[in-house]
Amino acid sequence: MSQKQMKEAFVSNLNGTTVLEITQGLCFPAFCILCRGFLIIFSQYLCSFSHTWKTRFFIDFVVLIVPMVATLTIWASFILLELLAVIIFGAGLFYQIYRRRTCYARLPFQKILEKFLNISLESEYIPAISCFRVITSAFTAIAILAVDFPFFPRRFAKTELYGTGAMDFGVGGFVFGTAMVCLEVRRRKCMEGSKLHYFINSLYSVWPLVFLGIGRLAIIKSIGYQEHLTEYGVHWNFFFTIIVVKLITPLLLIIFPLNKSWIIALSVTVLYQLALDFTSLKGLILYGTDGSGTRVGLLNANREGIISTLGYVAIHMAGVQTGLYVHKNRSHIKDLIKVACFLLLAAISLFISLYVVQVNVEAVSRRMANLAFCIWIVASSLILLSSLLLGDIILSFAKFLIKGALVPCSWKLIQSPVTNKKHSEYLIPEAERMEPRLCLITALNRKQLIFFLLSNITTGLINLMVDTLHSSTLWALFVVNLYMFSNCLIVYVLYLQDKTIQGTIQFW
Repeated sequence: MSQKQMKEAFVSNLNGTTVLEITQGLCFPAFCILCRGFLIIFSQYLCSFSHTWKTRFFIDFVVLIVPMVATLTIWASFILLELLAVIIFGAGLFYQIYRRRTCYARLPFQKILEKFLNISLESEYIPAISCFRVITSAFTAIAILAVDFPFFPRRFAKTELYGTGAMDFGVGGFVFGTAMVCLEVRRRKCMEGSKLHYFINSLYSVWPLVFLGIGRLAIIKSIGYQEHLTEYGVHWNFFFTIIVVKLITPLLLIIFPLNKSWIIALSVTVLYQLALDFTSLKGLILYGTDGSGTRVGLLNANREGIISTLGYVAIHMAGVQTGLYVHKNRSHIKDLIKVACFLLLAAISLFISLYVVQVNVEAVSRRMANLAFCIWIVASSLILLSSLLLGDIILSFAKFLIKGALVPCSWKLIQSPVTNKKHSEYLIPEAERMEPRLCLITALNRKQLIFFLLSNITTGLINLMVDTLHSSTLWALFVVNLYMFSNCLIVYVLYLQDKTIQGTIQFW
């Protein structure tokens, strides 16, 4: 076989891993983000450690990205030990913060907790959603390169027909995370005016994706780059899937109320599954119109990508409903705890439903994006989001113990009562509240599309220059970490430049 054929065979005909292992892997970055917050508080306010943009980038990269690379590669078989180690490390940091607290030093823990539950939080956005988007982006970026090296476990790669691979979650999680911050969720008033104007704006928003999708197709075909044909088809790619999703969902939201998005999600995925089971649609996806796997014609050539878009539409609508629920104006700690617990219970219910569907209907299939796949993606996304929300609340409690504590990409604390916001008191100084949030999480969240595009380009370049199939573990680990370091640094610097320009404009 040629080098191209060997690389294609290396990522084909795989069956994935267990749902439990992927869920454990998703919870690991959430604990890392919590430890990152504890570490910043401990180093900056208890050790008088100076935090420049360089030190912030270094801390974020070492605490967030490097462990994620290790978890997906050399430490993949020790995820439970990793979770235990991170929990113990975080608990130790929290104990040190509590013991050296500068607020309520003489009060017992129960009284401090009562006071904490009476404070409120204020933020321009939900930090957990930003972290969710960053985790899925970083996870996808690591996986698309690491999968070409032997040290990446084959069970984590994309599955051929049925199964749950870690990379299968990446595409679904990306759609879910994007939906939680879509225009309809952030600016609900955009739908109150002319429906035609709303739809035209939706059309206008997809033109960068059209450019990226066509550009990727042209480059891949021109250089003869390896492709996994049964993933999307001959010409289709993930950019085209996002384009179709962004064109279909506004039409659905014009017809149906925004706050009933969960009904749209459920209806689309159930009807799609019925079509797979009781029509020839499944046979079309798997074997083409002639039943022999033909790729003649546009539909046959791209049947996986075109038809599976229906599943991603359902995932997007579920993400819209989740975004609406989480973004509701709840600033009280008790209410936010209820939100996190509700999402956790919803995730557990969906996992139970997933088991029932897999036993009685059909197993998870990324290739078809069937009912089980949609349930699995939404359930896993809710587990990750609820873990991040609970982590944010615990981090806020740690900040509550240290006067003036400030962690980038986290909630601001406001002294209650908040019945009259004019008399509310911020628990951190005005100068520090106005400080730009210079951190890798915020940069990757704000520049997600650039990071995704940069990761695809650098992945292609590395594959052309490096013999990935015969690389040693040490060399592969170095290449993947250097690749992530370069991509993250470029995006971070671009974000810093934007902040500098915005600050200059505001000054003048």
